[in-house]
Amino acid sequence: MDDKKEIRNTSFQVQVTGENEEKRTVEGYALLFDTPSDGLSFTEVIQRGALDGVLAKSDVFALLNHDQRRGILARSQNGQGSLTLSVDSKGLKYRFEAPKTVLGDELIENIRRGEIKESSFCFDVEKDTWERQKDGNWKRTIEKIGSLYDVSPVYNGAYSKTSVYMRGKELAEEELRKKNQEEVPESYYENIEKALNI
Repeated sequence: MDDKKEIRNTSFQVQVTGENEEKRTVEGYALLFDTPSDGLSFTEVIQRGALDGVLAKSDVFALLNHDQRRGILARSQNGQGSLTLSVDSKGLKYRFEAPKTVLGDELIENIRRGEIKESSFCFDVEKDTWERQKDGNWKRTIEKIGSLYDVSPVYNGAYSKTSVYMRGKELAEEELRKKNQEEVPESYYENIEKALNI
């Protein structure tokens, strides 16, 4: 996977809608706005507006477990196709008809059995900010998503600790160190020198 791509999951349940056993409509939320993440070494929040203009320019697949090698379940190219993506006040909702393929049948059966309960999404970030909280932990606010690559019903919702967000955290920590050094008045160092008779 490209090292700029990140994967996150949401615990909002994926489901098959309809009373009929033949119904193959799958829907769920791939991401939720203004909802603090869990399972990461920091808190992450995706702001409302982070997806503005993104869906219209993205080529998004619906995959099982982010694995395109097994085939695709649906696709949205520039907002058109068998995968319907919509943004509402809660987050990014996806919907598609599971194909009548081995992969589609596996998905439907395992959602109905409760083996697949969560959704996940793959994306990269155009703009984010890092902030050190009072408790010493870091908070990342994603202000703008660059591209959305896939939405995936998953067996196990897993957070990906990719190098791109670790680099972002490291840069924020370095900036904080520099800022703290700059805030120390020159007289502080002069007093230390005097005390040490330098």
